[in-house]
Amino acid sequence: MNSALAIDRLQFAFTVTFHYIFPQLTMGLALLIFVLKTMALRTGSAHYNNCARFWIKVFAINFVIGVVTGIPMEFQFGTNWSQFARLAGGVIGQPLALEGVYSFFLESTFLGLLVYGEKRMSARLHWFSSLALWIGSWLSGYFIIVTDAWMQHPVGYRVAANGMIELTSLRDVLLNHWALWQYAHNMIGAVVTGSFVMAALGAFYLLAGKHAEYARTFAGVGVIAGVIAMVLLIMPAGDRQGRMVTAYQPATLAAMEGLFQTAQGAPIVLIGQPDTDKMQLDNPIIVPNVLSFLTYRRWTAEVKGLRDFPKDDWPDNIPLLYFAYHIMVGLGTVLLAVMAVSAFLLWRGKLYASRPMLWLLLLMTPFPYIATTAGWLTAELGRQPWIIYGVMRTAAGMSARVSSGNGIFTLIGFMGLYMVLGILFLFLVWREIEHGPEEAGA
Repeated sequence: MNSALAIDRLQFAFTVTFHYIFPQLTMGLALLIFVLKTMALRTGSAHYNNCARFWIKVFAINFVIGVVTGIPMEFQFGTNWSQFARLAGGVIGQPLALEGVYSFFLESTFLGLLVYGEKRMSARLHWFSSLALWIGSWLSGYFIIVTDAWMQHPVGYRVAANGMIELTSLRDVLLNHWALWQYAHNMIGAVVTGSFVMAALGAFYLLAGKHAEYARTFAGVGVIAGVIAMVLLIMPAGDRQGRMVTAYQPATLAAMEGLFQTAQGAPIVLIGQPDTDKMQLDNPIIVPNVLSFLTYRRWTAEVKGLRDFPKDDWPDNIPLLYFAYHIMVGLGTVLLAVMAVSAFLLWRGKLYASRPMLWLLLLMTPFPYIATTAGWLTAELGRQPWIIYGVMRTAAGMSARVSSGNGIFTLIGFMGLYMVLGILFLFLVWREIEHGPEEAGA
């Protein structure tokens, strides 16, 4: 691979991966804050208002760091990926502009009202601000997903004689059916992250013997939301997203599953290591026919293997794609099991006193982030070697005048800056955790 291309891809991968640590929590917390504010409005209890106020502060910290870390990605379109921006900017610029002009300002405006306007607004108006914050953050996510989905499954465009990619239907782009299921999968995943973080903090307070009343609310709301979200994440969102890949990116599906040979009644692989030189899967543990059923709803359906696709159309890094996909699925299974057991104990009235389960909830905090990162790796590695699937190769979208040395220099700069921002984020969040929800309501 061209060294400058590799560095450009690594730089964007680093910045977007670090950035997405923050929006996934804000999008998940936006819904949970709205739930807490609804409970406060319905019950008239100051307790739920204090709970919401605490998480609004955590949301605000995530939001600010997310904005700061997200700005460089916009500039990278013009620096590292100028050919892509020049040729496809007329299409991708539309949803990105909508995200900035409408949803970002909606989200930031009502976040300000939530943080500073509680004493100046009625309870209903403050509740409405939480609703608007939820809508704004999820609308922002939608426009970003629409942009990525168009790169995965381009619609509503034409290629002009001069090579420019022109928009023919904004409606088709915004209602791209790939985007609808990708969005559902992504946003439900964000709720999973928010739920685990909320439940984990509740578990932490219970284990530490602090803020017991608030801790029970955090753990209870987090577990209930988490188990519902995990079920929806797998079915229908994950299932439908998988069927989109089957229909429009069959080579990606084969690489994700380590399927080299076309098979009638294709198995699903639980464990194995792909060997692209020998074109086989080493040490596999398989379940026969399951992949055929999941993709085509027939136990004996034919699923094409990588051998049936031109090598030029294979994903660039099949082992990394394979392992990223299996990490996502494996962790998803574990997260579902943890939330299901926690929900059962909550229903039986034993969760808050079960120290082993509380410890497990606390220790699971990083794993939704890892699963989400693995999911995005799966999506983006699977699209390669195309920057716009079937339309533009990734190599054709890079900036010809940005050398690998330039890319390495700025990548090191981003790493240093983001390390500082990460430390600042941890400090600010830990300070809020130490203060606790009771002080937040004082």
